[in-house]
Parts: sequence; structure tokens; C-alpha cells
Amino acid sequence: MGKREKVSQPPVSLILPSIYLGPCSAASSKSFLTTKSITHVLSIGASPKENIDGVIYHRIPLTDSPSSSISSICDSACTIIDESLKFKDATGRILVHCSAGISRSPTVVAAYLMKRCGMSLKVALGQIVRARPQVSPNPGFLRQLKNLEMEIFGNMSLHVDELPKREKDRIALFDTEDPAGA
Repeated sequence: MGKREKVSQPPVSLILPSIYLGPCSAASSKSFLTTKSITHVLSIGASPKENIDGVIYHRIPLTDSPSSSISSICDSACTIIDESLKFKDATGRILVHCSAGISRSPTVVAAYLMKRCGMSLKVALGQIVRARPQVSPNPGFLRQLKNLEMEIFGNMSLHVDELPKREKDRIALFDTEDPAGA
């Protein structure tokens, strides 16, 4: 018993009771998908190595570039998430992933929380960052999320152009009432 036994569990975060966010490796992890009763996987850009029987896979192409448009994919992503959660008498669970679960998939989940749950960008991203501190949408995605918030709510709740580099600073940004001090 001298060696530590390492259980291979992908680092996945629970964002809402039926929405998980994580890296591509989670989408091919039979043990993770089975343990968490995941019924659907939404791949943003990255494709899993293999599909697991009994799980429904969806893929939306998106590159992790500040110039990539999220507006073209947000509606279809929201529809996929909605349909997944209604699956089997509303017992569906979905894993939303990209390559590392840091930029693309959190951006899509934040857009979903804003569009479908009525959360401000700051509340949505705050919930995601607290659950998954490594999350950091690229500056172009963050700008587009701010524009989406303006479209939906007519104001902006987050007044930064980029999330802080350090995880503890990102978490602190969402734990303050008014980070701009205004």
C-alpha cells in the first residue's frame, strides 16, 4: 500500500443541478458519465475521443479566439441544453465541455444562464467561477457576453475587459459588490 491509488476522475464542476462543465476528457469517461447520470454531452469545438453508449452527443464548432462569434452558436447551444434537461421526464443531465473547460464552454454556459435563467453576467460568471475557479473566457468572448447582457437587460453588471489571471483574484472579483469602486 506504499503507492497512492489515483482514481482517474475528470475535473468537472456542477454549475446547476443538471448542468456540468468540464474538459473534453470528461466526455469520454464512462465512469464519470455513469456516476453522474449524464444523458447528454455538448461539445463546444473539441470532440471527445470516444462516445459512450447511452449518452447523446451534440457538437457545435467554435474556436477559442477573441474574434470567434458566440452569437451565431448561443441560440442552438441553449436549445440543446433545454432539450437535454427535458429528457426522460426532466431527468436529463448535460455535460458542456470544450478542450479544457476554461473559455469556450463556460462562455456558452454563462450565455445560457443569462438567457434562460435571467441571471446578470456578473451573477452567471460568478456562479461558474466559484464552482470552477480556472474559468476565464477570452477577452473577445467576455466582450460578447457583456454585449449580450446589454441586449437582454439593458445594462452591464461586469465592468472589466478581462478576468484576472490568478484564480483567487477571479473569485474575489465576484465576491465584491462593486469591483470598479464606482
